[in-house]
Amino acid sequence: MSKPVFTHTQEQLKQIAADVLQFAREKGASDAAVEISEGEGLSVGVRKGKVETIEQNRDKGIGVTVYLGQRRGNASTSDFSLQSLRDTVDAAYNIARFTAEDDCAGLPDEALMETSPRDLKLCYPWKISAEEAMEIALRAENAAFAVDKRITNSEGAGVHLQQSHFVHANSRGFVGGYPVSRHTISVCPIAGRGAKMQRDDWYSSQRNPKKLAAPEDIGRYAAERALARLNGRKLDTRKCPVLFEAPLAAGLLGSLVQATAGTALYRKSTFLLDSLGTQIFPEHISVIEDPHVIGGSGSAPFDDEGVRTQKRDLVKDGVLQGYFLSSYSARKLGMTTTGNAGGSHNLRFASKLTRKADTFEGMLRKMGTGLLVTELMGQGVNYVSGDYSRGASGYWVENGVIQYPVEEVTIAGNLRSMYMQIAGIGNDTLIRGNKETGSILIEEMMVAGS
Repeated sequence: MSKPVFTHTQEQLKQIAADVLQFAREKGASDAAVEISEGEGLSVGVRKGKVETIEQNRDKGIGVTVYLGQRRGNASTSDFSLQSLRDTVDAAYNIARFTAEDDCAGLPDEALMETSPRDLKLCYPWKISAEEAMEIALRAENAAFAVDKRITNSEGAGVHLQQSHFVHANSRGFVGGYPVSRHTISVCPIAGRGAKMQRDDWYSSQRNPKKLAAPEDIGRYAAERALARLNGRKLDTRKCPVLFEAPLAAGLLGSLVQATAGTALYRKSTFLLDSLGTQIFPEHISVIEDPHVIGGSGSAPFDDEGVRTQKRDLVKDGVLQGYFLSSYSARKLGMTTTGNAGGSHNLRFASKLTRKADTFEGMLRKMGTGLLVTELMGQGVNYVSGDYSRGASGYWVENGVIQYPVEEVTIAGNLRSMYMQIAGIGNDTLIRGNKETGSILIEEMMVAGS
């Protein structure tokens, strides 16, 4: 694994952090925290064989939090000079002076902080030029056009690479940081002509560029998906089983995160309020959070506050075991932080009922007759009530076999009942962001059509 080349080393970032904390102490802060980051990246976009965009970025920044008892102030800068650091600390201090006291404000307890962070191997630099990135994007798009003459247009193909590193530190002795990377190849072909055009897309995203799918494979699969959507039909309004394709099933896991996030809980703006220890899924369902997967998309030895992360069962036998809490939201709820300041880590949706035969085709057979959903539109999720209503397209399935593409329908239900009606999770596992799941079969939803 080659090492990234940044303007500053980790040791230099740690020294800058130490300087900031020293300035905060001299100013009279009772506590302080600082985050320093630096990164570089390249994005190339092509469309119909021509280069449309080449963007290179080199970013850096410092965020300072100063506490005066239980009053808090924040300020930031992109200037790493000593005078700028002093000015930023002064700005944060002055904001704290005029901020109301908050009895939940403050740094995490020292006992919760990670003192010996593991190396989870999260950075794999991709040393390619803009010309090489361009060639990869063109290979993906050309592969899509080569599938069928009905692929008539393209919304483009792209290659994006990013590597960065950071340091967190606070006045209670925590200091830690590491480099990270994220690389992506994507393509979005268009099939058909005129009013009958259909688009679809596919992408591959990895920390390690060696694990990216081949550009040609991405292009071919995206084209096949677009072609399969041609000549879509509408449906009459009905109730039926719904199978969420794996990329969309990850969204159901994302809804769980939002509904069990500390901010939503203390604001009482979630349908899962006071659900800890209660049955929210069938007994065969579990959700595992594992922040320590080597090279994982959502891996982290500590959270944004320096609190150590831990593997845990978020849902076990269908029962909610925990929330996603930062120090602040935990104090608001009279609980302890879960090490989720900054969000969730690697989450895996699983079912005890999943078998080897539960491939994508096997899940279609398990559904029998119903709607396979492959695209969702709109933001129709009410997290206070759990009501769910999204525009959708996909395929009508009968006796486990896809019959024809479906468009312009709306699927509706309530997340609480949808979660309890999960009949199975496929072994067609896919990782999207920091979420891993196969396709998910819901026993019944309302499908509103013409």
